Amino acid sequence: MVLTVHHLNHSRSQRILWLLEELGVPYEIVKWQRNPDDFAPKELGDVHPLGLAPIIVDGDITIAESGAIVQYLLRKYGKQRETLSESARINDIYFTHYAEGSLMPILISKVICRMVPERAPLLLKPFLWSVFDAVSRRMVAPRLETHREYIEMRLSESDGEFFAGGSEPTAADFMMIFPLELWAKKFPECFGPKCREYVERIHERPAFKRSIEKGGEYGLL
Repeated sequence: MVLTVHHLNHSRSQRILWLLEELGVPYEIVKWQRNPDDFAPKELGDVHPLGLAPIIVDGDITIAESGAIVQYLLRKYGKQRETLSESARINDIYFTHYAEGSLMPILISKVICRMVPERAPLLLKPFLWSVFDAVSRRMVAPRLETHREYIEMRLSESDGEFFAGGSEPTAADFMMIFPLELWAKKFPECFGPKCREYVERIHERPAFKRSIEKGGEYGLL
């Protein structure tokens, strides 16, 4: 049976399509469109109880969560991890979890600080802009700067083009690409040059271009 990817536009599921294109694994796409409120349609809950993309169906196995999907696909279809050095393996493990565990919460906090005032009733906008701007400047921005410096340092020290090193992407890259794309798109003023080079390098890969052609709408390019 062909593996199926439940793909939501403008979402993390794009990186799963990229991974499958890199692996050369045949797959089918079931496309879902966000509602006007930007949430996934409730019918996606019929595929997985949380109703969030990405979701893959591989025979009688259904898996959600990007990290779990990436690890499952690489374990089943990828052989590269077997050739990684010990230091590369550690970097691969670390950045695979760092992407959603540490970096994304900070970025989402910054998104919320901007989104709430933008979507507030007109009379409340000035007050909310003042409050959320203060929160962003005092609590979110300093932490994001720490992460920027850390990622820039890692990319500068890498012995290859990717987070684990080497010349081919690993799980760490398939996980890191989405938060870095979000950062570059939403907050370019505080995005580092090494990070920008990295994202541009990923976007130029033939497998990534194929994933965009097949996936459709993706607002983080």
